[in-house]
Amino acid sequence: MMTMKSIAFTISKSLAVALVSVSLANAGEVVEISIEKMKFEPQQVKIKPGTTVKWVNNERRNNHSVFFEKEGYPESERFFPGESWQRTFDNPGTYPYRCGPHPEMTGVVEVGE
Repeated sequence: MMTMKSIAFTISKSLAVALVSVSLANAGEVVEISIEKMKFEPQQVKIKPGTTVKWVNNERRNNHSVFFEKEGYPESERFFPGESWQRTFDNPGTYPYRCGPHPEMTGVVEVGE
């Protein structure tokens, strides 16, 4: 059983990871977005041009895709638990995306200097 102290530590650790994930990534780096509990985590990332974003399916059963519908970019292949898909972003801009089979799952990649 978790004590209040261990729960507080877990929450603090999760918040710290989330804050670091939203920070601006350097060009050439790989930023990872986890898919868990039918959500993209973190939901928003800020990166520099030339950075690769890698989506990893950490679900137990569901398959997902990444679809930049507004941009007209083709939907990724479906990827299953333990699999991933990635894309490198070379141009500044805001790139909203969603999961193809689960449109309620959304995220945003912001690319800037």
